[in-house]
Amino acid sequence: MKTANLTQDLAPAVQELMALGEPYVRVRTDSDYWLYARLFSTTCLVALDDRDLPLAAVIAFRSQDDPGDVYIQDVITHPGARRTGAASSLITELAAVAARLGCTRLWLTSEPDNTSAHATWLSLGFINVAGDRTIHGVAVINDFKGPGKHRSVYERRL
Repeated sequence: MKTANLTQDLAPAVQELMALGEPYVRVRTDSDYWLYARLFSTTCLVALDDRDLPLAAVIAFRSQDDPGDVYIQDVITHPGARRTGAASSLITELAAVAARLGCTRLWLTSEPDNTSAHATWLSLGFINVAGDRTIHGVAVINDFKGPGKHRSVYERRL
């Protein structure tokens, strides 16, 4: 397995991979993945198999408002490659990239009922940020992404 930055050539395959993550990962448009590859490839990473097909992908962006932060929008691993360390490897590489850029924090949000993601984030060194309430042992911030869009927030200091 090797790691690569998202390219425009890889964008369609990554988009197809993201579609496998529903309902927790929402596939974006062709134009979005084109822009990720064109403007954010440094923090959008792909794990590739020996045929250069995507096994896992991380879509992340460095904040323009707080350049010390990198927000992870989406993480996906192909169902046939789960528990192989592909996503963990990408998060580790993203942390290294972010540190080289002078960033001090990775952060992400998750659906409160996505308990497998919760376990994954904790195993990768993220902490669940204190929230307004707790659901199934997970801290949740009410209306974090707008009215009625409650989210669990995670951060990892670099």
